[in-house]
Amino acid sequence: MRWQRLFISSVSLWLVACNRPAPRPASQPMPVNTNVYSDRALPKLPSLKLWIGKHEIDAELAITPRELATGMMHRKDIGENEGMLFRLPVPQRAAFYMKNTEVPLSCAYIDPEGTIIEIHDLQPRNEQPVIAASDNIQYVLETKQGWFDSKQIGIGTVVRTAHGSLAEAFAPAPRRL
Repeated sequence: MRWQRLFISSVSLWLVACNRPAPRPASQPMPVNTNVYSDRALPKLPSLKLWIGKHEIDAELAITPRELATGMMHRKDIGENEGMLFRLPVPQRAAFYMKNTEVPLSCAYIDPEGTIIEIHDLQPRNEQPVIAASDNIQYVLETKQGWFDSKQIGIGTVVRTAHGSLAEAFAPAPRRL
């Protein structure tokens, strides 16, 4: 009887696994859930000091689905050394656009190790997505447009925090026994 239940459980699990949708190819951007957009600017989010080369920036952290979907929408300005860091749930081919965004921005697509892979300028209200060339983007840093150029920050620059790398800053805290 026990073997019968084990066999039935195994077959049931296999059937459930077989009915899952096929995984999304890594070359396609993850779809944005438009149902979580906010119709107004998000309140100031918790922030993290980032060091990019020798320059410091105070970056608000967009982590939840609502924060990721809304980002800088509906904001009227951004400080010279301020930005927003988007932590994507998994490395992917990111695609960002400027729906309901008034402020011209520059964005850096950053890999899981914290290395800037691409930098793009984004124009206000342009809803054409800027798709990353790489499918290994884990973070996106939005700043005032021209910030990277004015600081002579380019591809290959590593982003760090007071806690070490970006991966270390977002690693789960060790469990205490």
